[in-house]
Amino acid sequence: MPTYPGISSAAFRHPLDYQAEQTLRSVPGFDLVARKFIEFVYERPRLVYLTGNSIQVGVRQYSSIYQIFRECLQSLDIASEPALFVSQAPLVNAYALGQERPCVVLNTALLDLLSEAELRSVIAHELGHLKCGHTTLTQMAMWVNMAIAGLADFTFGLSNLISTGLLLSFYEWLRKAELSADRAALLVMDDLNPVLYSMMRLAGGSQKYAHELSIEEFAKQSDRYHTLDQDNLNQVYKFFLYNDVSSGIFLTHPFTVERVRYLQEWSTSPEFQQIRQGTYSRAGSEGAVNVDAQPEDAVHLRQQIEELQQEIDRLKRPQ
Repeated sequence: MPTYPGISSAAFRHPLDYQAEQTLRSVPGFDLVARKFIEFVYERPRLVYLTGNSIQVGVRQYSSIYQIFRECLQSLDIASEPALFVSQAPLVNAYALGQERPCVVLNTALLDLLSEAELRSVIAHELGHLKCGHTTLTQMAMWVNMAIAGLADFTFGLSNLISTGLLLSFYEWLRKAELSADRAALLVMDDLNPVLYSMMRLAGGSQKYAHELSIEEFAKQSDRYHTLDQDNLNQVYKFFLYNDVSSGIFLTHPFTVERVRYLQEWSTSPEFQQIRQGTYSRAGSEGAVNVDAQPEDAVHLRQQIEELQQEIDRLKRPQ
């Protein structure tokens, strides 16, 4: 498996990811949402939930998965090891969350469906999100959608200030961020087929009939999907399939066959070949999502949580 010492996320980040983030940051209301997010939302509850309700992977828990995880970390030169959890869930899914305490979560349905190579591809994809620093904006997008859904009490009235434009921009960025994570998977695998196979399985894979799947036919399906854009009405349909504003339902990922095309194109690009040969941007500061907020807000919140924990510990002690 290839390794990329010192690689920066800038080496493989998709330009549409970067452009969508810049558009998001320019939408009125983004700075306000960012400040409120830092002030009131903290990633620790999610980590507490996963620690209490999932299996943390390690040397003695899912050891083969842990070995794959460690190899992917080495390949992408991620020095600080995130936590890895396996969660009991029937949905074939994986995700990455957290900035100060990052983690990757794999659902059991995913483990039961994918081969080892396909699982490696998915883990590399999720680590690509961490490498690119996507996770804070991802959590913000989820929170904004909750606010729009009417949780005004929880969001201190912020739901009244979030525009549809801001919501659409968040989800457009979420979808484009997937393209960068797909590139990270390709870098780790150094082979397009396992990545495409994992995408095909996620789109409609079956253990029983896996031998009847064809990656070549899946690629042709991707070609057919892209020819639909020749009709302007189809482009309108695509927009509303991604963004059902009236129902408040927004897709967080591009359609799978759309991702196939983007990754196929990059796999034959001079940029990809140069990275494989060791010519790429080196890391400086990785993955931080900067927002216009006072740093002391986060410090104050952390102090409050620590004080609360101290009080809980005091009450637990026998009198």
